Amino acid sequence: MAASELYTKCARVWIPDAEEVWKSAELTKDYKNGDASLQLMLEDGTNIEHTLDPKTKNLPYLRNPDILVGENDLTALSYLHEPAVLHNLKVRFVDSKLIYTYCGIVLVAINPYETLPIYGTDIINAYSGQNMGDMDPHIFAVAEEAYKQMARDERNQSIIVSGESGAGKTVSAKYAMRYFATVSGSASEANVEEKVLASNPIMEAIGNAKTTRNDNSSRFGKYIEIGFDTRFRIIGANMRTYLLEKSRVVFQADEERNYHIFYQLCASSHLPEFKNLKLSSANDFLYTRQGRSPVIAGVDDTKELSTTRNAFTLLGINESYQMGLFQVLAAILHLGNVEIKDRDSDSSVIPPNNRHLTAFCELVGVTYQDMSQWLCHRKLKTATETYVKPLPRLQATNARDALSKHIYAKLFNWIVEHVNKALITNVKQHSFIGVLDIYGFETFEINSFEQFCINYANEKLQQQFNMHVFKLEQEEYMKEQIPWTLIDFYDNQPCINLIEAKMGILDLLDEECKMPKGSDDSWAQKLYNTHLKTSSLFEKPRMSNRAFIIKHFADKVEYQCDGFLEKNKDTVNEEQINVLKASKFELLVELFHDGEKAISPTGQVPGTGGRTRLSIKPDKSRDSKSKEHKKTVGCQFRNSLQMLMETLNATTPHYVRCIKPNDFKMAFTFDPKRAVQQLRACGVLETIRISAAGFPSRWTYQEFFSRYRVLMKQKDVLPDKKLTCKNVLEKLVQDQDKYQFGKTKIFFRAGQVAYLEKLRADKLRAACIRIQKTIRCWLARKKYLRKRSAAITIQRFTRGYQARCLAKFMRRTQAATVIQKYQRMYMEKKRYRQKQAAALAMQTILRAYMARQKYQALLREHKAVIIQRHVRGWLARCWYKRCLVSIVVLQCSIRRMRARRELKKLKIEARSVEHFKKLNKGMENKIMQLQRRIDEQTKENRSVNEKLVGLENSYTAESERMRGELNRLRGVEEEAKKKTNQVTSLLEELERLRKELSATQQEKKTIEDWAQTYRNEMEMMVSELKEQNGSLKKEKDDLNRLIQEQSQQMTEKMVRSIAQETQQLESDLNEERSRYQNLLTEHLRLEEKYDDLKEEMVSSNVSKPGHRRTDSTHSSNESEYTYNSEYAELEEGSRAAEDVTRGMDTSLTLKLQKRLTELEQEKQSLRNELENKEEQFQRARARDDAEFKKARGAELEYESLKRQELESENKKLKHNLAEMRQSLLGDAAAGAGAGAPGTPAYKVLLEQLNASCEELDVRKEEVLILRSQLVSQKEAMHHKDEKETMTEPSVYAEDVSKLKDADELKQACIGLKDTNRLLEHQLQTQRRTYDNEVESLRSELQNVKEENNRQQQLLAQNLQLPPEARIEASLQHEITRLTNENLDLMEQLEKQDRTIRKLKKQLKVYSKRIGEMGAGQTEGQTSPGQMVDEPIHPVNIPRREKDFQGMLEYKKEDELKLVKNLILELKPRGVAVNLIPGLPAYILFMCLRHADYVNDDQKVRTLLTSTINSIKKILKKRGDDFETVSFWLANTCRFLHCLKQYSGDEAFMKHNTQRQNEHCLSNFDLAEYRQVLSDLSIQIYQQLIKCMENILQPMIVSGMLEHETIQGVSGVKPTGLRKRTSSIADEGTYTLDSILRQLSAFHSTMCQHGTDPELIKQVVKQQFYIIGAVTLNNLLLRKDMCSWSKGMQIRYNVSQLEEWLRDKGLMTCGAKETLEPLIQAAQLLQVKKKTDEDAEAICSMCLALTTAQIVKVLNLYTPVNEFEERVSVSFIRTIQTRLRDRCESPQLLMDTKMIYPVTFPFSPSSLALETIQIPSSLNLAFLTRV
Repeated sequence: MAASELYTKCARVWIPDAEEVWKSAELTKDYKNGDASLQLMLEDGTNIEHTLDPKTKNLPYLRNPDILVGENDLTALSYLHEPAVLHNLKVRFVDSKLIYTYCGIVLVAINPYETLPIYGTDIINAYSGQNMGDMDPHIFAVAEEAYKQMARDERNQSIIVSGESGAGKTVSAKYAMRYFATVSGSASEANVEEKVLASNPIMEAIGNAKTTRNDNSSRFGKYIEIGFDTRFRIIGANMRTYLLEKSRVVFQADEERNYHIFYQLCASSHLPEFKNLKLSSANDFLYTRQGRSPVIAGVDDTKELSTTRNAFTLLGINESYQMGLFQVLAAILHLGNVEIKDRDSDSSVIPPNNRHLTAFCELVGVTYQDMSQWLCHRKLKTATETYVKPLPRLQATNARDALSKHIYAKLFNWIVEHVNKALITNVKQHSFIGVLDIYGFETFEINSFEQFCINYANEKLQQQFNMHVFKLEQEEYMKEQIPWTLIDFYDNQPCINLIEAKMGILDLLDEECKMPKGSDDSWAQKLYNTHLKTSSLFEKPRMSNRAFIIKHFADKVEYQCDGFLEKNKDTVNEEQINVLKASKFELLVELFHDGEKAISPTGQVPGTGGRTRLSIKPDKSRDSKSKEHKKTVGCQFRNSLQMLMETLNATTPHYVRCIKPNDFKMAFTFDPKRAVQQLRACGVLETIRISAAGFPSRWTYQEFFSRYRVLMKQKDVLPDKKLTCKNVLEKLVQDQDKYQFGKTKIFFRAGQVAYLEKLRADKLRAACIRIQKTIRCWLARKKYLRKRSAAITIQRFTRGYQARCLAKFMRRTQAATVIQKYQRMYMEKKRYRQKQAAALAMQTILRAYMARQKYQALLREHKAVIIQRHVRGWLARCWYKRCLVSIVVLQCSIRRMRARRELKKLKIEARSVEHFKKLNKGMENKIMQLQRRIDEQTKENRSVNEKLVGLENSYTAESERMRGELNRLRGVEEEAKKKTNQVTSLLEELERLRKELSATQQEKKTIEDWAQTYRNEMEMMVSELKEQNGSLKKEKDDLNRLIQEQSQQMTEKMVRSIAQETQQLESDLNEERSRYQNLLTEHLRLEEKYDDLKEEMVSSNVSKPGHRRTDSTHSSNESEYTYNSEYAELEEGSRAAEDVTRGMDTSLTLKLQKRLTELEQEKQSLRNELENKEEQFQRARARDDAEFKKARGAELEYESLKRQELESENKKLKHNLAEMRQSLLGDAAAGAGAGAPGTPAYKVLLEQLNASCEELDVRKEEVLILRSQLVSQKEAMHHKDEKETMTEPSVYAEDVSKLKDADELKQACIGLKDTNRLLEHQLQTQRRTYDNEVESLRSELQNVKEENNRQQQLLAQNLQLPPEARIEASLQHEITRLTNENLDLMEQLEKQDRTIRKLKKQLKVYSKRIGEMGAGQTEGQTSPGQMVDEPIHPVNIPRREKDFQGMLEYKKEDELKLVKNLILELKPRGVAVNLIPGLPAYILFMCLRHADYVNDDQKVRTLLTSTINSIKKILKKRGDDFETVSFWLANTCRFLHCLKQYSGDEAFMKHNTQRQNEHCLSNFDLAEYRQVLSDLSIQIYQQLIKCMENILQPMIVSGMLEHETIQGVSGVKPTGLRKRTSSIADEGTYTLDSILRQLSAFHSTMCQHGTDPELIKQVVKQQFYIIGAVTLNNLLLRKDMCSWSKGMQIRYNVSQLEEWLRDKGLMTCGAKETLEPLIQAAQLLQVKKKTDEDAEAICSMCLALTTAQIVKVLNLYTPVNEFEERVSVSFIRTIQTRLRDRCESPQLLMDTKMIYPVTFPFSPSSLALETIQIPSSLNLAFLTRV
């Protein structure tokens, strides 16, 4: 491919730059062969001319397409060179905030200088089990790859972590070890993984320090081997250290610190246990104040010391040893403060009583005199004599510092050795993974012996790295059968030979150290003479004779020779060591136990950056020790490095290169210069160069076909994808050397993928142009047609408008004419009517006036006539009355006169006797008559007189009235005369009044005008006031509206707050329920672990000879599931556990016990919290519980009374039997006849009666026992911790020797038991009847009270009504009352009918049982004599249909068989298909009902216990089988529902039938067992979820993310070395259809097993949560999945899942809501991501995603095609700003292990127990239906 094809206009290249190292530019003109320069335009728009090198004519590096920028693997870049690598790392680090990037087999880690949430347990779980290329680059991916290869290849692994100080090596190694500790666990209960992690604080305290580049810099190298057993669980670890920087103990540069442990001790000097160390502030000691930076920002040294001490304790270093270590460290600080003064020029002295030297001697236990002597003197030995030579002050000070360094090195070695001892276990190691944390390549302004050793080690590591990379490349080519040539790569063997070969630098250094007068200058001259002319890698500086330059693989380094010899020797005064060996301090003596190493080099380098290696080999012989004594530091370091290389070569290495982005510790700030320097030094660019030298780009045939299908024509596509790719590639790339075809992949040279991408982009661009052309033509034509149609429409409407206007004008003209005509007619008519009306008005007024005048005249005349008529009538009446009175008076006078005359005549006649006698005959009668008549006349006269008097009085009054009227008239006449005289004056007055009237009228007019003016003003004022009032009303209305709105808002706000509080309470309850269920899971896990330990113990004891004797107190026939046997097993298991524990480490056992105690305490505390949370839901139930307890107490008392009644009944029976016996004996003495007592039949009867009597005695004792049990039961009700309601019955057997026949005893027992059972049932029935009657009476009393109150209210209301309404209301009330009474009577009648039917049915059952028992007893008691002697009369026995009670009876010895056949050996598949759902649960409950019916508490307890244990056993055995777990979840829930449904609790009996209520449990309260079964159901549910998760987990990622459900939407981008090789082989195995089929299988299985629908909904919700969480987590950790097309695929897959929910009718189960985060993530991938409006839309849309997840998706968003755009950094910042106020968890990944708290809603069964048939296939023939 010619350069002119690539370097064309608009092509982008990289050019060197002094500041940014490389700068991007764009060609503005095509390059032609022979051009001396390139015309370029920079990104800022500046045009420049780039001149090419005239010698090489090398063109600048081409820039990769934007689609490849930000790749996970640098080898995926089409152009592999330094600027591409640097730019890719910068984009990922700065823009995407991604710190990890692959570079082939190397993981590049850039220190972010910021804590990132990417190392949690959720991230570890996400990477566990994944292939290295499946997820985004991470240290966990490297650790997983090492762990997987160790398990797969059974080969030891190594992780080599290198980099500069401050690059993050220690943190990376720490996270790798944390990953191993998390995913593997430990093989024992010693928690080795915790110990491995606990070693980090200790090593950081004693080996880390603050430097100018890092606040926690490791000043030593370490190689940790983490050991694994055959099951690849951690069993221990071993640590080897290298190059401890001892010089830091005595010297620190500015802004640096000594080792952390010294400052931790000084900060904690105030603690009481540290008082004897005599420490103070760090500024008071020379060894801690030289750096002038004693404090690290954000670090509390006191807390750090506490952490260190806790780590020491965890690793088994007790408190006394810790205090000893701190004592030695404090002694080092005091030794540094010992001041040495000059005595003269050649000697020095320590002043006497030096405070610090005294403290040093006291702390280490040596004498002050010896120590002060040998600090200032040294001993010289010759062949014959020994001299003591004084030391000058400088040498003495150096000797003091050397002693301090030596003590610290010994202490360091001792701590490392004891850490290793703590990490080593007795389990045999099968394999290991080593983690190497060592310095990277270093170069400073002044480089000394330390940098020389470090760079020497890096040369060795780089050589091993290069060979490994080359080996991998070679293996890949050979695997694909590609011809390859030797790749030329940098081999640094010459540099290594320069250092370590014979006569190399180290060899010459050791030789110079052996010379008596050797010096650094002489050594430098030897180097110049030996290597300056022979080695091209060795140079001499121009301006120095005391330095040399070595060309390392990374860079040239100039080393200063000063101090090389002294540091290589590293000598210590022998006499000082001897003084310390003579110490009384045991720990110090133990430190210097290896006496041979007191003077010899310790294998540790004293200079800056130096490190040491800890030797953990066994002690050698004295000769070898003396030989070791002669080794120099360089020699020892070379040997230890050789051992390290041998270890690494024996393992599979994995490389982590840590990069320091800047020197200022600024977060996410990238310095290109520093980065390039480190990339060159760590070998990343060498990896790129090796990859680029061959075929760096590799595609599978399927990937190539999918990506470049657009470059193929239809005729080129063949069924064979491999042949298709070959044919197309030969057409596209003419040079066949640019690619090679392997067995499964196509290999491309560097740049070929970019060329293919260019062709693909051009093809797509041409297609886009054609599509745009067609669409634009279509749009333009559509626009033209739309305009033409619009113009025609406008014309049509315009013409119509004009026509309508003309018609309208004509209509208006005609209308105007008509209007004028009618208007004129109207005016004339109106004028005529006005005139007519005026004339009529005048006539009307005139005629009315005349009529009124005539009317008034007639009225006056009529009134005068009336007056005259009345006056004349009155005068005539007066005359008539006077005449009448006069006539009456005259008549009275005449009659009086005549009467007197007659009286006189009668008197004369009476005087005559003869006359008297003559008239005497009837005179008396006449006299009497006359007398009566006289009386009557007298009465009449009296009344007439009264009337007369009244008339006289009325006449007198009338006369007086008339006189008064006459006088009045006379007065009126006189007054009229006076008035006539006043007329003149009145006329005058009238004239005057008229004048006043006119004046008044004028005033009135004035006042009216003023009033009118005032009225107008008032009206104006009123109108203004009305307007103001209106405005005020409007404001009032507005205010009212605002108040209403505010009140409504407040109401809504309160409703929302209440809803939120309710939701919060529900979430708290769910959280507590979840915590409780998690504790159950933890408890189950511990139980399983305990069972495993017990099984291991049993298996270990099986091979041992001997027999273990069982407890003799237990019968061999007892069930193994009873509480007694369980207790025995528990004791036996505990003894076995103790035996196992004795063989284990005591600390491990204590830790396990402590952990168990903590878990139990936590479980108890969580239970208490759960009870507190649910207290508000149980307040209403508290009262019911109290009543229940009260009722239970009454029930117990009633049971006691019942027992007493049974006892009395037994006494009566006994008495009757005695009487019967006496009567029989009496009859026998007297007797005669066929049935005489002496016959054998009577003797047999007597014997049976005696046996019955004795049995009654036994029953009496049993009754007494039961009474005692009832008393203990009643006492147990007052204790919370005792759950059982009945104690275990004790079986007593007293004197049964009187019974001679066992059959008779059995029959008697059966008869008495049946009788007692019948009596108990009758008593229970009576009790229920009594309770019902009491309840009915209470309800009736309540109804009477309510009726009374209602009657009183009606009466009070009626009294206020009128009588008619009162009568009507009383009638209405009476009708209502009679109607209610009628209804009540009807209900009572129906209830009585039901009771009668029930009693009849019970009577029928009882009579049948009594008949059967009587028949059995008669048959059993019939003797052979009776059968012979007595005739048997045949009786017709009618067959009755058996009425089953829904119970199953079994014998106690059959319990094991029941559990075995029904639980342990039951096949769920056959039961689910052929039998009714939940059949085992129904069978178990029917057996339980019978045990309850016979009142056998032991049977109930053993059955429930064995059932629960058997279910646990079968689930432990077959817990991975979904059908088994689902089957027993359904049956356990059904069993739990049956216990509730038939418990007798009213809350659970609402939906029962009458028959089902009769089947309720009658003797036992199994509430506690319901709780146990509920916990068991929770455990089974969690196991079901785990089982489903294990099945779904491999399908989710492939089906939801990787598989292309919509073919052709997503394209495959170029991948690097870390492509998903393992997943490609499985591609197509799992699709979305696979997931849907599996979900359907789960659903159908649960439905077949009869799982509750509500429980199925919860299971489906959990399934969908797992699918959504796993998919989203993988999406967040895979950059290649974050694209627009993948978002479309995800949304389509989610829609298919929703469709599945809709088909199954599960849309309301909440499963769809669990997919909401995944849906929003898919929408986020598809929405626009440019403007602020887009940001606002994203913030409002992604409510289910956290801020971290949103930002992560935006950072990972990667365009698959060039037409997509990346998300800008500013847009991501905008999103972060808008989401800043969100209160949410910073967790990135969803918790895939989270399980929603499960609830088991009560689901009663409508199935009648008596109708259940037991199939023969269950082998339960020993069960009997009752």
